[in-house]
Amino acid sequence: MTILRFLVTAVAASTLAAQEPTPVLLWPDGAPGSEGKTASEAVRLTELGEHIVSQVHLPSLTPYLPVAGQGTGAAVVVIPGGGHRELWMDHEGYRVGRWLAAHGIAAFVLKYRLAREPGSTYTIEGHSLKDVQRALRLVRSRASTWGVAPDRVGVIGFSAGGELAALAGARYDTGAPGAADAVERQSAKPAFLGLIYPAIPESVTWSAGTPPAFLLCGELDSPAIADGLPALYQAIRHAGGSAELHVLTGVGHGFGIRDSNPPAVAQWPALFVAWLGARGFLAARRP
Repeated sequence: MTILRFLVTAVAASTLAAQEPTPVLLWPDGAPGSEGKTASEAVRLTELGEHIVSQVHLPSLTPYLPVAGQGTGAAVVVIPGGGHRELWMDHEGYRVGRWLAAHGIAAFVLKYRLAREPGSTYTIEGHSLKDVQRALRLVRSRASTWGVAPDRVGVIGFSAGGELAALAGARYDTGAPGAADAVERQSAKPAFLGLIYPAIPESVTWSAGTPPAFLLCGELDSPAIADGLPALYQAIRHAGGSAELHVLTGVGHGFGIRDSNPPAVAQWPALFVAWLGARGFLAARRP
């Protein structure tokens, strides 16, 4: 019944799914904490034709894989933003996935459960973060199928998704070796973090074991981000971790990947990939 309802939802949202890879459920038999929730995903369009998703009860990954023979072995779980009330799936999700795949990096766009949607019973750390962690485990469990190296699976998150990416880098485990579910045996520690104009989580402890982080925002973003992200950079560095910080001139919040971005903003994905290369995540080898 769960899988059937998921497929019916996909058909109802055919305009969103057009030309997209088939999504993969994080939990084929239903996500823990979503029992009894039967509402289908809601999809609305902005004036620019961008798709915004809400009412997520069946979290999933949409895979974007490099052309055969062109993969680097690196993989990124892409976490769109939307204030934990909705998911902006195009400029912070699918376009990012396509861009990364075109540059040899496997990308997996996440739909996660929303803690601040009206009437939601979900929480950020109890459900949304669990979806991110499950996504990391799932990609590692299918590493050979998807052509990725398990030690090169990281995250990139935008806005609220950036908060989840940061939390994933601070609160993780290495898996449960004796779990009946093979996916749960995998580590949930990201190999690296991409935090793009993130909401910055409070009460998080950073350490020398924090995954290396790429931090980027616009100087015209809210002070909580435009001032907070440089402070986060300092906190990670002072804790013994590694980070790279970019604050882009003349831009605010929510730019993602859009055709309308000016050239100085449009370069940010290339900065991210260059950073991955400098960290050794793109070195040519088979997983």
